[in-house]
Amino acid sequence: MTSSTFILPVLLFQLLFASQPSHPIFAAATGSWQLLQESIGVSAMHMQLLMNDRVVVYDRTDSGPSNLPLPKGKCRCDSNDTAHEVDCTAHSVEYDVSSNKFRPLTVQTNVWCSSGAVMPDGDLVQTGGYKDGEHNVRVFSPCSLCDWQEIKHGLTAKRWYSTNHILPDGRQIIVGGRGQFNYEFVPKNIAANTFRLPFLWETNDPKIENNLYPFVFLNVDGNLFIFANNRAILLDYVKNKVVKTYPMIPGGDPRSYPSTGSAVLLPLKNLKASTIEAEVLVCGGAPKGSYSQAKQSKFIRALNTCARILITDPNPQWVMETMPLARVMGDMILLPNGDVLIVNGAGSGSAGWEFGRNPVLCPVLYKPDNKTVARFVTQTPTTIPRMYHSTAILLRDGRILVGGSNPHMYYNFTGVLFPTELSLEAFSPHYLEAKFNHLRPTIVCPKSMSGIGYGKGLTVEVVIRGRVEEKLVSVTMVAPAFNTHSFSMNQRLLVLGNDKMTPLGRSRYKIEVTTPSSGNLAPPGFYLLFVVHRVIPSHGIWIKLQ
Repeated sequence: MTSSTFILPVLLFQLLFASQPSHPIFAAATGSWQLLQESIGVSAMHMQLLMNDRVVVYDRTDSGPSNLPLPKGKCRCDSNDTAHEVDCTAHSVEYDVSSNKFRPLTVQTNVWCSSGAVMPDGDLVQTGGYKDGEHNVRVFSPCSLCDWQEIKHGLTAKRWYSTNHILPDGRQIIVGGRGQFNYEFVPKNIAANTFRLPFLWETNDPKIENNLYPFVFLNVDGNLFIFANNRAILLDYVKNKVVKTYPMIPGGDPRSYPSTGSAVLLPLKNLKASTIEAEVLVCGGAPKGSYSQAKQSKFIRALNTCARILITDPNPQWVMETMPLARVMGDMILLPNGDVLIVNGAGSGSAGWEFGRNPVLCPVLYKPDNKTVARFVTQTPTTIPRMYHSTAILLRDGRILVGGSNPHMYYNFTGVLFPTELSLEAFSPHYLEAKFNHLRPTIVCPKSMSGIGYGKGLTVEVVIRGRVEEKLVSVTMVAPAFNTHSFSMNQRLLVLGNDKMTPLGRSRYKIEVTTPSSGNLAPPGFYLLFVVHRVIPSHGIWIKLQ
């Protein structure tokens, strides 16, 4: 694609969908886009990368037929389905990153607006959904011919728009959901009931909610930071006790669904220190009243602010920052070098059918270690609007896989402002540019690692062709996230640093690091391990922490 053919559609999109705030976006633009698949037949409402470098994608089952048939003779029969009782099309796919191919998968009950996480054994355990799917648990194992396995009544409560997180003991906690002011665990043990969480009731805006898909992060002390609407608590889920209440975000605007901002736990560093700090960043969303106004075809400009808080501080306070672009329904993705990519979404309106306007085509990079005035860098725009029900995840090669956008009730491709989007594309951050090849580490040994214990030494051998700045070499590990509705559940990045670096000759180096000391820092399971040199990461390798 020539530069002229790329820029022209971008300009047309900007004119068509209203102007963005005035910023020199093209002067600072970096990164590139690649269309991977024009159509995978299914709109990517949910995505999860597995340890075999395949991505599980799924949509809802009651949107009518998808554009991908199931294998001959295979159909889904569901008398409760409001669109088709007999449906011979797929609503889930497995995408193979290395081959750029996909295959249809079968889900039996409705997985619309569900949640999930990868268990320590590598299985994706997905929970809840709508109607006949709201009490169910589904399991997908990372093998070449595997398909979804359904566990009827695997949940005690109905779970729709809930949030999941892996715990230090390997269980999965499921928090909240529509009409559910409680939490429970999977797999079930002797405590198979739910546990009340009044905080979710307190943050529920009548008839609007703004407390769905709460932002949940495991704090370094083993408690859970839970953010809903415009404030947060620290929960001891073992004792079912709130141990800290955080102040409201300045301005009081809601940030969780359907306001639909996004959030990340910023990279955890200095893991050998006696006191480890943890910070949360919450960005974007829709101001108060946006959802109600959008139902009346009035589309309020999205929030252009981020709020950052040191959740381990004895007296934590939110610090406000301003993004270069207002954004609702954006996704925040941790990159291997510790930067945060903000991608997808709209400049006005709210989440919900046909409620978003002014697509934000430009991603924004957030550099958390820079001075406040130099943290945001606007990136090269895409040409594909990614509105309601869009997704984004980090791949092992450092690219960001982006898909979805189905901002209306059914698969509509004509007669709507934003058609259903079935494509997959990849955003390559600036660090993948060829001009950095001499700085980019290549991990040559090992190819993967399993059975790694906590607080143990770990050795990686790399090749770096250019001049090496030893003090600027670091090892990071990233937990692959379950992404839906602008939140990446279980997303986590730990900076292991560089205990010792030894030259081995011929541009080869041995790097020694120490794994995290406990499951409070890094729950057990599969992680992507990267070596970063001057902010340029290697491709990752899979490791299993246990």
